[in-house]
Amino acid sequence: QVQLVESGGGLVQAGGSLRLSCAASRRTFSSYHMGWFRQAPGKERELVVAISITGGNTYYADYVKGRFTISRDNALNTVYLQMNSLKPEDTAIYYCAAARYWTGSALRGDYWGQGTQVTVSS
Repeated sequence: QVQLVESGGGLVQAGGSLRLSCAASRRTFSSYHMGWFRQAPGKERELVVAISITGGNTYYADYVKGRFTISRDNALNTVYLQMNSLKPEDTAIYYCAAARYWTGSALRGDYWGQGTQVTVSS
């Protein structure tokens, strides 16, 4: 089993930046594709970004392209989400997920973090 712990959320003004981190408990982290989901109040959870096991392939939802960057460090068992030019509509709880299976915009999380709140004020 893999335990995931997110950190780095908080309150930021529109146009600002945040960097989320997701640390995994096991070295098997490098066997999983990783994704960041978000869920805003009253909305379904949605996949925002994803990265392959080696980091060679990535996915970005259209609404974050050019603003968000996902990366991973398999030596540190950590995946990151750099969020720039934040907008109020980015406000949500952000979850990281580890997945054995991923294709395009569909990542099936096998393990989930507890979530971290991101709030962007206007």
